[in-house]
Amino acid sequence: MSGNSDPLSPRAKLAVTAGKAAAAVSRAAGRGSGSVIGGRVALKLDPDLLARLATHLDVILVSATNGKTTTTRLIAEALGAAGPVVSNALGANMPAGITSALAGGSDAKFAVIEVDEKYLSGVARDTDPKCIALLNLSRDQLDRAAETRMMAEHWREGLAGSKAVVVANADDPLVVWAASSSPNVMWVAAGQMWKDDAWSCPSCGGVMQRPGDDWFCGDCGFRRPTPTWALSGDHVLDPHGSAWPIRLQLPGRANKANAASSAAVAAVFGVPPQVALERMYQVQAVAGRYDVVQFMQRDLRLLLAKNPAGWLETFSLIDPPPTPVILSVNARGADGTDTSWLWDVDYTRLTGHPIFVLGDRKLDLAVRLEVANQSFQVCETLDQAVQLAPPGRIEVIANYTAFQDLRRRVGN
Repeated sequence: MSGNSDPLSPRAKLAVTAGKAAAAVSRAAGRGSGSVIGGRVALKLDPDLLARLATHLDVILVSATNGKTTTTRLIAEALGAAGPVVSNALGANMPAGITSALAGGSDAKFAVIEVDEKYLSGVARDTDPKCIALLNLSRDQLDRAAETRMMAEHWREGLAGSKAVVVANADDPLVVWAASSSPNVMWVAAGQMWKDDAWSCPSCGGVMQRPGDDWFCGDCGFRRPTPTWALSGDHVLDPHGSAWPIRLQLPGRANKANAASSAAVAAVFGVPPQVALERMYQVQAVAGRYDVVQFMQRDLRLLLAKNPAGWLETFSLIDPPPTPVILSVNARGADGTDTSWLWDVDYTRLTGHPIFVLGDRKLDLAVRLEVANQSFQVCETLDQAVQLAPPGRIEVIANYTAFQDLRRRVGN
C-alpha cells in the first residue's frame, strides 16, 4: 500500500481479497453494493483489518443523528484539493461497511468516514482519527440506539483524551457535553432547529435556559462555548472573522450548516475556506437525496427524513402549497421498528399540501395525520400516488428503507 512502510500481512491481503469477492457476488445477485457482506467476510478473516487499513491514512470521522452522509460527502469533496480521498460514500457506516471502503483506498491520503453514532467510539479506537466531526444528537431508532443522553455519555467516554481535533456543533448541548472530554475542540455555531431533546442539562439534569441562540444551565453553569467558526446566513465566518459565501446545489439551511462544519474540518488539513466551499458546489445529490427524477412524466424530488429532527428540516425546504407531497414510512430493521416517533413530528406544517401516504406503516402515518387535521389519501403504490397527485413537481419524503424502495421503483 502506497505510503505505508508496513505493508499488509498475507492474512490481511487474503481478507481484503475475500471481502472484495464476497461483495462482487452480492452485487451480481442484485443484493446491493455488497460493501457490508464484503466487510464482514474480511473482518472474520482478520479482526484487526480495519486498524491495519487505516494506518497510512489521515482519517476523518463524521457522526451525527442527521446530516452525516451529506457532510461526509462535502468534506471528501473539500479535501480532494489536498490529496486523494477514500470514503464510504454510500453510507455503509458500521465497521463492516467502513472496512470495505478503506480496502479500496490503498492510494488515498485521506479517509473521510461516516460512522453510526453507536459505533463512533470503537471506530475511533481502531482508526486513530486526526479529526472527528460531531454535528448533532437527537432521538432516532429508540428500539436500537440508546436514549440521547446515554449516547452523549458513550461519546464522551470514548473521546476522553482523544488526540483528534474534534469539530463540534456549539449549538447542540448534547454534542457540547460529549465533546468537552476531548482536549482539542474546534467549536462551530452550526445552529439547532430541533430542540426537543435538549431541554434538560446533560451534565446535571437541570432545566436548560435557551435565550435566543444562547443556552446555559442555571443549576450547574454548563453553557454554550464560544465558537470560532459560525454559519451566518449564506456565509461561513472563519476564526479571523472573514465571511466566505456558501454556494451549494443542495437545498436548505441544514446543508449550509453541514458546509460550515465541513469547511472547519477542511481547514484542519490546510484547505482554505474559499477552496473548500468552491469544491462543495460540485455536489448535486448525495446517495439519491435531493435528486429530481422523472417518473410517469412527472418530476419527483426525493428527500430522506428518518426521525423528528430530520422531518422538521425537510419540511422547511419543500416547495410551498399547493405542491403535492408523498410521504412513505417503513419500520424495518434499518429504520427502527418503533414508529412512536411519528407523534413527535409536527405534521401541521404540511397544511395546504395535497398529501399521499405510502409504505409498510402507511396506516400508522395516516392516524398521525388524522390527529394533525391533515387531509390525505392512502395509496398502495408510488404509481397510484403519482397518478392522483395534482400537477407540478412532487416532493417525496421517506424514511430509510422506504427511500431505498422508492429509488428502486424510479430507477435511481
